[in-house]
Amino acid sequence: MPGSTHTTIDHVLGELSVETFLRDYWQKKPVLIRGAIPGFESPLAPEELAGLACEADAPSRLILEHGEERDWQLKMGPFSEDDFRALPEDGYSLLVTDCEKLIPELMEIVERFRFVPDWRIDDLMISYAPPGGSVGAHIDDYDVFLLQAHGRRRWQIENPPVHTAYREGLDVRILTDFTPTDEWVLEPGDMLYLPPGIPHHGVALDDCMTYSVGFRAPTQADLVGGVCDRLATVATEDRYRDPDLTPAENPGELPVATRERLRQWVLEAMATDDSLVDRLIAETLTERPVDHAALYPRYHEEEIAGILDHLNEVAELQRTPASRWLLLEPAGDDPGRLCIDGQSHELDAESLPLARFLSQHIVVEGEALAERASNASARILLEKILTAGQLLIPDEDEQD
Repeated sequence: MPGSTHTTIDHVLGELSVETFLRDYWQKKPVLIRGAIPGFESPLAPEELAGLACEADAPSRLILEHGEERDWQLKMGPFSEDDFRALPEDGYSLLVTDCEKLIPELMEIVERFRFVPDWRIDDLMISYAPPGGSVGAHIDDYDVFLLQAHGRRRWQIENPPVHTAYREGLDVRILTDFTPTDEWVLEPGDMLYLPPGIPHHGVALDDCMTYSVGFRAPTQADLVGGVCDRLATVATEDRYRDPDLTPAENPGELPVATRERLRQWVLEAMATDDSLVDRLIAETLTERPVDHAALYPRYHEEEIAGILDHLNEVAELQRTPASRWLLLEPAGDDPGRLCIDGQSHELDAESLPLARFLSQHIVVEGEALAERASNASARILLEKILTAGQLLIPDEDEQD
């Protein structure tokens, strides 16, 4: 568990201000940042990453440049010690995604990237490769920060993109052609930001670990689909009626008048107020795409009651990294909502300060939390959050 509540978090942009980065680089063009985290040392050793890849809950992959069955062969974890003993000396990469969800302490790294809103942050992926190891030249559809954690890696990019076609018949996406325009060697603490669509290729020069902080963005189809699925749950159960039905020339046709009636019926269901649409969007954006239930703590009712009664004695609580949070501030007649993992909690004047506090901070002090949960409404909200396991409660020995 991180050691203190962060009131301010050092960002990772070097001499660039957040405003300059967002204005000039975010989703526009790559930028190399030397010493993004000066003196950075990877909290995980390569052997520990391999151990993590053996766990059932860890989404892990091995990419073999020259596999037993074909080039660029992909193997999915969890792996065993025998799998690693059978690896060649070079020509492979190990990748483990969702590392901050598996090891909550790693949120201290992800937290440095909160100059981009939380709902856009996807995960921290950690990769290891021996000298010469690579996953090939490829393109990502998302923003990514590539933080060098151990050893050195040479990165090449093709900017502007020229080659976007992929080789056929491979397990992973490898560009058919790649003509680098820029090249850098990154050492621990250095970082390369890449917007979506930039062809890039990284090759390990030593035993190498890279931390990749990726950002998600829904497709329009994903967002509309999620909102419409939720909209269906708030639509009426009224049954279609046509008491003025007249004989049809072709029973197999959907007549123009009927089409218009059905169309208006659907549009009526969609003609809802902005606050409801905002809520459905926030619920869609916070919904977990994968089942991370095993990564949520489960506390008995008595334990939760004890925590609520003695919040002042709890050193810290941390947001469960697998959970997704979004705050909707009050607007018009809408009282505001705190959306977590696809569900929304309606707020009132008493619970709003607590919701603001929890949505703003990843790690919170028990005393500060107690101050904002001193009324009945806020306590009920906090109890729901704890019951859902969306806050991690440290063990007693972790608080000493």
